Amino acid sequence: MTVLKARHPARIIGAYEHPARKLPGYTLDRLYLEIMAGALRDAGMTTDDIDGLVVSTVPGWAPSMAETLGLNGLRFIDSTDTGGSTYVSGAGRAARAVQEGRCRAVLVIHGGLPLQGLDSMPVGASADPFEIAHGSFTVPEYAMVARRHMHQYGTTPETLAGIKVAASVHAQHNPNALLRTPVTVEEVLDSPWIAEPLHRLDCCVTTDGGGAIVVVSEETAKERGSGGPKILATEEAITHSRNGSYDLATSISATTGRRALETAGISVADVDYVSVYDSFTITALVNLEGLGFFEPGQGGRLIADGQLIAPDGRIPINTDGGGLCSSHPDRRGGMARMLEAVRQLRGEARPAVQVRDAEFAVVHGSGMSMGTRAAGATAILQRGDA
Repeated sequence: MTVLKARHPARIIGAYEHPARKLPGYTLDRLYLEIMAGALRDAGMTTDDIDGLVVSTVPGWAPSMAETLGLNGLRFIDSTDTGGSTYVSGAGRAARAVQEGRCRAVLVIHGGLPLQGLDSMPVGASADPFEIAHGSFTVPEYAMVARRHMHQYGTTPETLAGIKVAASVHAQHNPNALLRTPVTVEEVLDSPWIAEPLHRLDCCVTTDGGGAIVVVSEETAKERGSGGPKILATEEAITHSRNGSYDLATSISATTGRRALETAGISVADVDYVSVYDSFTITALVNLEGLGFFEPGQGGRLIADGQLIAPDGRIPINTDGGGLCSSHPDRRGGMARMLEAVRQLRGEARPAVQVRDAEFAVVHGSGMSMGTRAAGATAILQRGDA
């Protein structure tokens, strides 16, 4: 799906991330109500202004959630689920809906309470039971990707550890991050194996929480005097094993990133900030390669030299600490990636990590498992006053 390049792109005029990472005693209804209230407050709106809804934590849940949130008269509803890429592609669907005049304001909302035993992500793929019977689960599947990347390109454990180091450097400035203590490459490599070659600190956190954005048409933004970040383009795609023919060392981001950049009319050289999915350190590495920020196997020196670290790095990523340190509710990190990109383009990131004069941001979400079958979505955002 492509958001058409238009003279009047959709805008994000409201954004909110729940500050908590552990929410004992919460229900999903309470969490979603608090998230919606924060996003609408930021947008200067009420529920009466919302006529579109994107929510997909539980298949078929949209009508019940609309009732819980008090949203009446919805003209656009989307509950497509693609795992971690859901809310990047969902932002694109919302943008297209307002561009086409199907609605004026869409609430794109996500919340999860996995630490409270309310992990709602379904198993999904029909092949999963056959793989699970042989001991497969998410971490070993990504470990296969890491091992293949090491074999094919000579990638080292130190390169992967450097991605965690960058996340931790950023997270120390985020008071809401789950893990705020900076770590070293040595500490990452000394942490226990989960599935070789991935250590515990190569893996993302699991948290409660969530967030939301409000996407509106250019016309609605002007009427309200709002000038939030523009959604210039979004692209999504899927990949799978093709009955055994699968390149473990590549990412669908190579497809979605190229298309999104072409639609937006920019190149990677124009990008000031990157929100990239980081369920594991290898996820971030392969996605950055696919998006075109460096050639496969060539990122080691850039990472070791601190080029992923804001504000002065060449490719600053995940300045909130990302999924590796800050938040990853319900195994869907796409919303958090969108929210930090919005903060960067608004100039509202934490001062120590704010990228100077940030104009263009790339957001990429990865869904399901790179080691078997996966979804991906890439969005290109631009600062509102540019």
